[in-house]
Amino acid sequence: MDQLRTLIMVHEAGTALGAARILGREQSSVQKQIDTMNRNFRELCGEPLILKQGRGKDVLFTGTGEALVELARGTLGEWLDGIHESRRRLGKTLVVGTTRFTLSYLAGAGERVSEEFRQRAIELKVGHVRTRDVLAKLRAKDVDLVCGSVVTRPEGDDELAAFDVMEWRRSGVSLLTNLSEAELPGPTAPSSALRSLPLVVSASGLMAGVLHTWFGGDYRNKLRIAAEIDTVNYGFELLRSGLLRGCMLVTKGVADAAGDPRVAYGRGLRAVELVNDTGPRLEVLLGAFTRRGERASYGAAHPLNLLWDALAQENARWQREQRWPTAGLEPDPFELANSYNPSES
Repeated sequence: MDQLRTLIMVHEAGTALGAARILGREQSSVQKQIDTMNRNFRELCGEPLILKQGRGKDVLFTGTGEALVELARGTLGEWLDGIHESRRRLGKTLVVGTTRFTLSYLAGAGERVSEEFRQRAIELKVGHVRTRDVLAKLRAKDVDLVCGSVVTRPEGDDELAAFDVMEWRRSGVSLLTNLSEAELPGPTAPSSALRSLPLVVSASGLMAGVLHTWFGGDYRNKLRIAAEIDTVNYGFELLRSGLLRGCMLVTKGVADAAGDPRVAYGRGLRAVELVNDTGPRLEVLLGAFTRRGERASYGAAHPLNLLWDALAQENARWQREQRWPTAGLEPDPFELANSYNPSES
């Protein structure tokens, strides 16, 4: 295994010296392993794995060497996957993904289980997951649990059948706009009106998925895209600056939150709720997700079930207390929308 790892590092670094630096070892140790593998494979296959190209130049991998590198990557990958799967099953490691706007939920739930996790030496790994990758990360088993948002349909969604879902909020789709009432009357508008409105759209994510569902994969050619943005916060700033006059697609929760006077991002903007007349009715579901049946296969004391229960308690508390996650700070409109339901106040 160590020789295979060394071979992969030499392939990536190009030289024994580069591999030694990555591995934190002496160059002579790496070179000795390469020489041994070269000798063995010359006898087994008729050619070595690596050919030297001269001082200061990257080594050249032969056909046998390239084939073995690919085999080594697969072997080591499967071996590590097996270890991670065993640690997951035994409850030694829990990997959780969260979007930026659900981190506060996870932080509160983490406090509830932190002491037990510490006493039982359970390793909790937390990583950032982009909204578009919420379910994909679960399918690939990159995470055991993820907190985030997905686009779904009120009557149910076949895509969610493969997951256990803890629903926190559902929200429709709205527009935030700096257009006048004469240009875009409110408080509602049909989704078909999007064809004629200047739009600020995200390159990917939930709202891109909504437009794809309603208008097809070539929606950019069917709609008036006034600006394409990487982050929605930039969209807020663009509309508030007045440099561009148009609309931005957001969840209804975000639109309602932006109308709150405590939220600077929404000042000067107006919310217009979309009434669907174009395609299937869509909603944004905010919650926690795991692979279906996995929690049931573990005992109640498994860390996945402990954290799941803690998230449910945290959500119940936030709904009961209407707690702001950014107490003492100017609320971010997305955090506000994910923790505070204006219709309940």
